[in-house]
Amino acid sequence: MQRIRRFAGLLAAGTAAGLLGLVLPATPAAADECAQPGEAYRPVPWPQQMLAPERAWQFSRGGGQTVAVLDSGVDGNQPQLRGHVKEGTNFITGKDPHGNTDCTGHGTAVAGIIAAQSSADVAFHGIAPDATILPVRVSEDTDSNGPGNRSATPTQFADAINWAVNSGARIVNISMVMYEDNPAVRGAIVNAISKKVVVVAAVGNQGGAQQENKTPYPAAYDGVIGVGAVDFAGNRWTGSQHGPYVDLVAPGSGVITTQRGSGLVPKDGTSFATAFVSAAAALVLARWPTLGADDVARRLTATATPAPGDMNSGEYGHGIVNPYAAVTERMVDDSPAPLPAMTPEPPTEDQVARAAAWSRSTRLSLILSGVALLVLVAVAGGALAIPRGHRRRWRAGLAAPPRERRQDTEPAPPVHLFDGD
Repeated sequence: MQRIRRFAGLLAAGTAAGLLGLVLPATPAAADECAQPGEAYRPVPWPQQMLAPERAWQFSRGGGQTVAVLDSGVDGNQPQLRGHVKEGTNFITGKDPHGNTDCTGHGTAVAGIIAAQSSADVAFHGIAPDATILPVRVSEDTDSNGPGNRSATPTQFADAINWAVNSGARIVNISMVMYEDNPAVRGAIVNAISKKVVVVAAVGNQGGAQQENKTPYPAAYDGVIGVGAVDFAGNRWTGSQHGPYVDLVAPGSGVITTQRGSGLVPKDGTSFATAFVSAAAALVLARWPTLGADDVARRLTATATPAPGDMNSGEYGHGIVNPYAAVTERMVDDSPAPLPAMTPEPPTEDQVARAAAWSRSTRLSLILSGVALLVLVAVAGGALAIPRGHRRRWRAGLAAPPRERRQDTEPAPPVHLFDGD
C-alpha cells in the first residue's frame, strides 16, 4: 500500500488540456523511464461496489465484442489482461508498429476497467471481462527508446478512429480531448456511427472553478456518448467538465485499475469514467449484437441511475451508468406515438330530447323552489305579526316615553364599599 500512497500523488489526469486543437497525451511518466508496476490492492474498489457488474454477468459478459482503446497503448502482458489484448497499431511512431505496449500506463489502466480478468489475489476486475481490447496508440510519453512526449495530430487521430472501425471494433473508447472542432475527426465520427459503432469519449478534466471548461471534442459531436466523472459519493469530480455534451457519468476519482507490468494503481479523471461506459456498452452489444450506436446510447442513458443534478445541469447528464439495468431492463423499440386530438361525437336525437327535457325540468324546479321560498317567508312573517296585531287590536303601537328625570334632587353621596376604622 505504500507504493499506492506514493502513486496517489501522481494520479494520471486522463484527459489533458488541449492547445491548438491537437490531441494531447496522458500525464507523462518520469523522464527516461516508464511507469513502474503497481501494488496488490485486495479490498473491493468502490466503483465495483457502486456498479456491481457481477449481477449482469448471468446475462452478458461482453463476449464477442472488440473495444478499441485510443490511448497510450495497452500492455498486453499485464497479468489481468493477458490474452484479451490484440496487437493493435501505433499512429505515433514507426519504430513499434503495434499498440500492445504501454510506457505511461494510461491506456493499460483504461483497458483494465473494461476487460481485466478476475484474480484470486485481488478483488478488482473489469466490467466486461469477456470483451477484447484493440489498442490504438495516439499518444506516447518519453521512454528510453522513444523520441519524446508526443500526441497524434487531428488528422492522425481521425485516421486512428477510421482504422479501429475498419478493424472490427464495435466500441471506440476515446480518452483524448481536442478543444477545436476538426472536420477530419468529425467525419471519422460520422463514419463510425453510420457503421453501428458506439463511440464513447471523455469530456475532459478542465472543469474546475479556475479552469476554462472549453467545449471538448469528440465528446461534443452528435452521436458520441460524452462521459463525466463522479466520486465515491456520486458527486461530480472537481475536474470533470460540464455542459450539454455530458450524457452520462461514471466513477472517476480514486479509481483502482491495472498498471502496466503488473499490479494496480489509483487513477483520477474522466478518461477512466469513460472506460466504465464503454464496458457497459460491450455488455449491451454482447446481448443484442444487432443494435445500432443510437440504440445502445438510448439504452445506456434510459437505464442510468439518477444523480444529484438534473438533466439540464450539464454536470451529470442522464445519471450514473448502470451496467446491470442496461442489460436487464425491457424497453420499447418503437418511438412514442402522439395521442390523437379528442373529437367529440355529435349527440343523437334521443340525447338532444333528453337534454331539452332535463333543461325544462331544471327551470321548473327553480321556479317552484322560488315560489315555495316566498310562501315560507310569508307564512313565517304572518305567524309573528298576526298574534301581535290581534293583541293591540290592530292599532299601531308606540314605545313608552322615557321617565322624566328630576333635576332638583341632589345626588346621594357615593357608597363606600370598604370602611376602615
